[in-house]
Amino acid sequence: MSRFNFSSFQLAGLIRIERQSIGDSRGSFERMFCSDEMQSIGWHKKIAQVNHTHTKSKGVIRGLHFQNPPHAEMKIVSCIRGEVWDVTVDLRANSATFLHWHAEVLSGKNGYSLLIPEGFAHGFQTLTDEVEMLYFHSEKYEPKSEAGLNPEDPMLNIVWPIVITELSLRDRSHPLLNSQFRGIAL
Repeated sequence: MSRFNFSSFQLAGLIRIERQSIGDSRGSFERMFCSDEMQSIGWHKKIAQVNHTHTKSKGVIRGLHFQNPPHAEMKIVSCIRGEVWDVTVDLRANSATFLHWHAEVLSGKNGYSLLIPEGFAHGFQTLTDEVEMLYFHSEKYEPKSEAGLNPEDPMLNIVWPIVITELSLRDRSHPLLNSQFRGIAL
């Protein structure tokens, strides 16, 4: 019996995972990951790292982050408390959807996660106070491979749903894209 429903999008490889919660008078149970079921949607790697973030305030943006090859990573991201507007950007060189973005509301209540393939940037904006996110990564964090996009880059034209209340200096300092950016060759 599957504990997940899967939906795909225009951005090839990006998959929404809907977790099936089982509940009774005691509370509930949700499976967050199953290697057999995730293989059916393209996760063929080990989980190298699991990370958790806590963001205190509504309107905060974290991201848009990615790792360059040879440490490009797949991620499964889940909001386990609060609500976020989760954004992915296709950075794959020669992709039909190069520099296109997709946003999805993830929350502790809706049970959605996203499988984000290698070659995508990822970030989110908190839609509530007290947000917790859980990340499964196929590669460990490698500082020399880390990179990011400026979330306010006019070339991306991401329309954030609410006023940005906070953006780290690091994320704001990512250079703006230009016609020289050719993407990530995987």
